[in-house]
Amino acid sequence: MATRPLKLGVTGGMGSGKTTVCRVLEVLGAPIFSADLCGRELLDTDPVLRAAVAKRFGDGLYRTGSLDRKALAEIVFNDASALAELNAMVHPRVIAAFTTWCDEQQAPYVVMESALMPRSGSAKLMDHLVVVQAPYELRLRRVMMRDGSDEAQVRARMARQAGDAELASLAGTVIDNSGAVLVIPQVLELHQALLKGR
Repeated sequence: MATRPLKLGVTGGMGSGKTTVCRVLEVLGAPIFSADLCGRELLDTDPVLRAAVAKRFGDGLYRTGSLDRKALAEIVFNDASALAELNAMVHPRVIAAFTTWCDEQQAPYVVMESALMPRSGSAKLMDHLVVVQAPYELRLRRVMMRDGSDEAQVRARMARQAGDAELASLAGTVIDNSGAVLVIPQVLELHQALLKGR
């Protein structure tokens, strides 16, 4: 019987560098599951989820066949209860997809990348949780440059995420992506520890 792979969660605030860390882990041979990409795909393809979203937020969101993400964002990001309802629809489907995906992997460990891990329930599934951190203002600049968003929009989005203190309290490992220390050696150390089963 095959040994179950360790489940590694990689999380952090917007612009912290989660994806950079995951790219290094992928180069080292780790299978990567993006919760964000999975959620986006399910919102387009999962008939149960599509029906639930259309019923709650309006049939017009799917008038072109795929989800009008901008229209949905305008609804939920100005209404905390609506966002919570959407997350309650999406997160269980993502977790189920991750569980199925894990069963298909042949690796010492697998990785879930998720900004919402502490609040989605997925953190409880992980054997080890990594939090990627960088100073707020640096993260703000990174996201503005990456997304082409204005400062007020990015600050509002960042305010809805878990703070560094909340994330750090859950972390088994913290990776510093402030630029003060190199990231790759930190990831290599984590990789070696995971291969030893720690």
